Amino acid sequence: QLKGVEGDVMGLAKAMPAGKYDFAPTNGEFKGVRTFAQQAKHIATIIYMVAGAGLNQKPPVDIGPDDNGPASLRTKEQILNYMQGAFAFAHRNIATLTANNQLDKVKSPFDSGTVPRVMTASFVTAHSFDHYGQMVVYARMNGVVPPSSQQAPPPSAKK
Repeated sequence: QLKGVEGDVMGLAKAMPAGKYDFAPTNGEFKGVRTFAQQAKHIATIIYMVAGAGLNQKPPVDIGPDDNGPASLRTKEQILNYMQGAFAFAHRNIATLTANNQLDKVKSPFDSGTVPRVMTASFVTAHSFDHYGQMVVYARMNGVVPPSSQQAPPPSAKK
């Protein structure tokens, strides 16, 4: 599941033109929503927070003061690198899960409570797909078809 959401999110983030990273819808009830870049940074920041909880480690990079990521990350390249690092950190976390430790309690990344270690794997996927859906809308509003929605040519066309 992590590989699937990583492929979809990273594919879309790469496909969105750099000049559209500051796009946020304005028609309808979109006041105050995150931009495309902010959505991407939010996904990565939450991944860093959740994977860090599972590993009982601080994230290996500055994630900023809240769940929106560092304000210093402004370019598409910087944001893509931040996201790639987050997914790598999540893979490290998931690799530590076993049948014996998946229900062990770890400190919640969101409050003072605890959560089962397996949540640090499942939440990353669910949360990332939630924001990916929003990013897909932003991309399509800008004429970008998500790579995961593009049809591969039929086998006969590859010859």
